[in-house]
Order: sequence, then structure tokens, then C-alpha cells
Amino acid sequence: MSFDAISAAELIAWYAEMGVTEALDETPHDHFAAAAELAPARQPVARLVASSQQATARPAAAAPAPPDEAALSARALAREATTLDELKAALASFEGCPLKASAKSLVFADGNPAGKVMVVGEAPGADEDRAGLPFVGRSGQLLDRMLAAIGLNRQEHVYIANLLPWRPPGNRTPTPQEVAICLPFIQRQIELADPEILVCIGGPSAQGLLGVSGILASRGRWREYDTGTRVIRAIATLHPAYLLRQPLQKRLAWRDLRALKAALDTL
Repeated sequence: MSFDAISAAELIAWYAEMGVTEALDETPHDHFAAAAELAPARQPVARLVASSQQATARPAAAAPAPPDEAALSARALAREATTLDELKAALASFEGCPLKASAKSLVFADGNPAGKVMVVGEAPGADEDRAGLPFVGRSGQLLDRMLAAIGLNRQEHVYIANLLPWRPPGNRTPTPQEVAICLPFIQRQIELADPEILVCIGGPSAQGLLGVSGILASRGRWREYDTGTRVIRAIATLHPAYLLRQPLQKRLAWRDLRALKAALDTL
């Protein structure tokens, strides 16, 4: 089977979206067959027992910290940060989240930290992972158009971040453990940015920060978010990636944007 240049480029792009980042060889190999050929002959039970005892006697390699310990470490690091720059440095040094190992970039934030609106999405995608900035792909372009429709832009009015600062492989939904580990950092980021209004984009962001599930049922309703120093107004809305797949739902997002605009007009 032969590919032209365009088909090959599309295939490589698909592999990248699925989380494949490296090619180990030019030709495929049947590693299952190779493993069967190299499998050792069945050993006597006594030898297996002796091997097991020797393995037990050897010191075990250091295991990664359990999620609870990683979350506690994240909470301590986040609390020590007194500025957004210090928080970004703390995230860069944090080793408690497995996603860091597979991601290319730390995606911390974009926009104006002094803006009245802070937007928090779910996690970086492939484009964001390459650029090191949130919402720069197709979803980000749609988000910019949505904000522009009510007179906002990220350079002046909006500060943008994500629930998780590292891309999950293949753009999968973050696990509850990954969210729990990263949550102290985004909570501290919101506290330090101190926006007038918090906008949670997508189900994971709304659930992680506002404690609500079912984005279609919970979107468009004003809620309160306690930063630890004060209570600010918060609202959840649909993710631009969802709107690209379901264009008819843009009418719901437009209602949420109008509610945001009305709230800003009262400030």
C-alpha cells in the first residue's frame, strides 16, 4: 500500500493526536512472536522459589508517590507561591503528576492576569502542548470569536488557564486522580489572579472547580466560587471543542455569553 505526501501527512497528524510521539523503527515488528521465541524454558519449582526469595531480598525501586501524597505535596507547593510567576515555577518543578512525563510543554496561562474574567478549560490539546499556551488550536480560535462577540479579548480582558497544565495522552479526559493532584495549583492560580468572574469551560472544569456534574444541565447558572480570600461569581459553559462537533449547541453558549456580558456591565 502506497501513500502520497498528503495522505502520509494526514496519517502522521492522526498518530500525533492519538498520543504517538516517536517512531522506533522504519519497519513494524511482531514483538509478541519475538517474546515467545525468547521465553525461557519452564524452571523447576525449587528454582522459582529461590529466585522469588532473592528478588524479595533485593531493595525495591522507589515507587511514585501515591495520589494522596502527591496532592498534599501540590497543596504545599501551591500555598508557598505568592505570585503567578512563583506558581508557574512551582508547577515546573513539581514531579507528582504522571502527565508531566508524556507532555511536551507546561501550559500555564495566557491573556491578561489583571483581566476581570478568568476562563478555565479542561486540559491542553496537541496544539496547546506544542505552543505551551492554552486554547490556541481550533477550539481556541472559536473561543476568541466567542469572546469577541461580547467585546472581550485575551490581550486586555481575559486570563485563560486549564484545570490541568499538562496534556493527557491522546487528548483523553483527565482521570479523577490527575484532577485531584493538579487541583491545588489551579485553585491557587485563581486566588492570585483574583478575577471578578470565573468562567468554567467544559464538564471537567465545572465539576473540578464548582462541584457540578452534567455540563448541559449546569451551564448558564450563576454560582459562587470561594477563592479562600473572597467569593466571586462563577458560571459554566460548553467547551468550544464540543461546539465544533455540535454546532447547533452554539445557541446555548451564546446565552451564556450574554449572561456574562450582562454581569460585566453591572461591575
